[in-house]
Amino acid sequence: MVSEAVVGLARADLSRFVAACYYEPCPDFSEERLFESMQAVAEVLNSDLAALAGRLGKAFAGDDLQTLLVDHTRLFVGPARPVAMPYESFWLPREAGPSEGLLFPVQTLYQEGGFDLDDSFRDLPDHIAVELEFLYVLLFRRCQALNDGDAEKRASAEALRQRLLGEHLGKWVGRFAASLREHAETAFYRELADITEQVVLTELSR
Repeated sequence: MVSEAVVGLARADLSRFVAACYYEPCPDFSEERLFESMQAVAEVLNSDLAALAGRLGKAFAGDDLQTLLVDHTRLFVGPARPVAMPYESFWLPREAGPSEGLLFPVQTLYQEGGFDLDDSFRDLPDHIAVELEFLYVLLFRRCQALNDGDAEKRASAEALRQRLLGEHLGKWVGRFAASLREHAETAFYRELADITEQVVLTELSR
């Protein structure tokens, strides 16, 4: 039987690997064996996720990088407006003004979790990739706390994970994934929509 620590680390890594797929496609995806690593950790969790990871890797290999780059730009960057908006604030518009001086409510969780965006990141903080990376951080911290026997830190990470999913990522991922499937011109991004939604729904069910 797979230990809770191994399962927890697989959950964390899967979130991180899926997040990476939202960045500009490049040779590093293949050179760093991103999809093989994704499938390996998905197999620890369940066969459905492993199958999705396998299809994602095959879809990436089935198109040339230039085709994927054109689709990525059209879907997530522009030039005028992304056709599959990757931002929470698009899918969950705010009715009231910013709280605590923050334009993006998810930043409150980032602050509570001590999560800082890299200085090189030039996009909005409620981007799908960032929220998935924050999920990775919380799951990884939960694993560390479990290994260290620190119940307080484990509970803190779990509480933030539940809030991220229940108040943010889990509330908009379905609509985003549907939009991505509808507008993607490459199989890779349609498959990415499927595995993204399934990863988040699996976390919501825990």
